[in-house]
Amino acid sequence: MKRPLRVYAILYLGFLYAPIALLPVFAFNDGTVIAFPLRGFTWDWFRQLAEIPALHAAVLNSLKIAVISAILATCLGVLAARAATRFAFPGKKGIMGLIMLPLVLPEIIVAVSLLVVLLQLGLSLGAWTVIMGHVLIATPFAIAILNSAFQGLDRSLEEAAVDLGETKWSSFRLVTLPLVMPGIISSLLIAFTISLDEFIIAFFLTGTEPTLPVYLWGQMRFPQRLPVIMALGTILVLASVLLLAIAEYARRRGAARTGQKDAGGFL
Repeated sequence: MKRPLRVYAILYLGFLYAPIALLPVFAFNDGTVIAFPLRGFTWDWFRQLAEIPALHAAVLNSLKIAVISAILATCLGVLAARAATRFAFPGKKGIMGLIMLPLVLPEIIVAVSLLVVLLQLGLSLGAWTVIMGHVLIATPFAIAILNSAFQGLDRSLEEAAVDLGETKWSSFRLVTLPLVMPGIISSLLIAFTISLDEFIIAFFLTGTEPTLPVYLWGQMRFPQRLPVIMALGTILVLASVLLLAIAEYARRRGAARTGQKDAGGFL
């Protein structure tokens, strides 16, 4: 039984990641046609990335949106995770289920719904509308990460701080936050990665300043620019893997600090 499952897992992972593995192959190929056989090795496509002002503007816009979205989603995640793990209130399960709903809703439904609501409110589309959408979909991921961090925290530490004269706020700031900080860092990195890579919501809600995924989608109409897109895709994949690795390291460090059993994570 184990051998067929192992073979299935290998085939599934190969099918899933083979297209990503081909990105650097064609990014270094000295040819504009994305096909085999390869023509030769070149760094020219990476050099051209520094010569496209529209690309630079899209990258800066995506970074701005991703940073703000990650901070807002993590702040909301801290509040929600704290409430879910420390307090009992009417409708708790229903409220938390509603907050986590974007995890299972198709992004196209979320994007169209947000677009209709924003237009009905008379709001113009732009960076802030994209941020609102990204916060909506990133907050459940932040809550899932921070729930684990807060659940692994010994409540007696906060109670001891209060007994020693600290207020609830100061005990939270001086005791709780440092202990859950690895989870907060992990949440920030995951939310940042989600926002940076997200396309559907940004496609519907962006205005005159497109994000990087929307800009890349527009460039797919020009076949001669595909090698440059492959080069940029290679850089993005490496950056995403690096961020996920840092987030996983922070998560495992947080689990070790709180004495929580590590049940697996992102990597």
